[in-house]
Amino acid sequence: MISNSQSESGISFVGCGSATPPKIINNDQLGQRVDTNDEWIKSRTGIRERRVIGENQSLIDLASDAALKAIKMANWDEKTIDLIILATSTPEDLFGSAPKIQSNLGASNAVAFDLTAACSGFLFALVTASQYLASGSMKRAVVIGADQLSKWVDWDDRKTCVLFGDGAGAVAVEANKNDNGLIGYDLKSDGSRGGCLNLSQSNIFLDLVQGATYQKGEYLPIRMEGKEVYKFAVKEVPIILGELLDKHQIESESIDWLLLHQANQRILDAVASRFLIPSDKVLSNLEHYGNTSAATIPLMLDEAVRDERIKSGDLIACSGFGAGLSWGAALFYWHGPY
Repeated sequence: MISNSQSESGISFVGCGSATPPKIINNDQLGQRVDTNDEWIKSRTGIRERRVIGENQSLIDLASDAALKAIKMANWDEKTIDLIILATSTPEDLFGSAPKIQSNLGASNAVAFDLTAACSGFLFALVTASQYLASGSMKRAVVIGADQLSKWVDWDDRKTCVLFGDGAGAVAVEANKNDNGLIGYDLKSDGSRGGCLNLSQSNIFLDLVQGATYQKGEYLPIRMEGKEVYKFAVKEVPIILGELLDKHQIESESIDWLLLHQANQRILDAVASRFLIPSDKVLSNLEHYGNTSAATIPLMLDEAVRDERIKSGDLIACSGFGAGLSWGAALFYWHGPY
């Protein structure tokens, strides 16, 4: 477990951006491939459609677009960016996709690297970036959450193929001695329960030379035990959020927005009910995008900022959760230009 014992200071959220593929696949279209329909999917997940990257677009394209929008909102010169973290479980290059994004952005002075924590990835990356800023070693960072789960889904498995989509979101954060954007956070992992949601490598070995074999480099489709993941989320998310609120002596009534990883509408509703948060304070867009893994939180944040639901000074309670198993929570104030 990683948590901060006292309030972080000097971190400001100054920009956000998002990008999604133009191709939309709705529930009725999926019903042409597998035995499902709109009512079955919507009633169990809250999802009506999802976006899928096509032949003329890449995950790096989406991530770069989202990051550029965040930088533009922050009104930064790209050369002043110190750090770029890409939270993803689906890089285009297993050696890292963040450096290519750094090049696309023209952020020649920034160090860039990937971070993998599945659906918790954006929150983990945000906390990581905050440590560099709080230490004084860096001043400006872009944190990106982006995933292309469409290429790792078994599109003939109706239990999983209906859940996931592709997308990217980003935030621009900077050190600010006079601000206190990130109030607190808590991060946790439990590898003993990791088997209920994974994207594991295949176990295929081929002959190399006489007396020796090598493992073929490929991965199996996403595997998930839906009921177990649901029980995990509705139990652990309220606990970690509740402990964080108690630690910082914040009442749930003071929360302006509940921003959770967009996995299942029933999870969002259950967590909101636990804290008596009204539905109009629960941010949700999974109806249109499905579960975009590390992208869900920044994608939802960007939409709510740009349509002016989220306003400067709003207090946001945020939680990410998913494979690993991993989960976390953060409390922060939005102080962007909107």
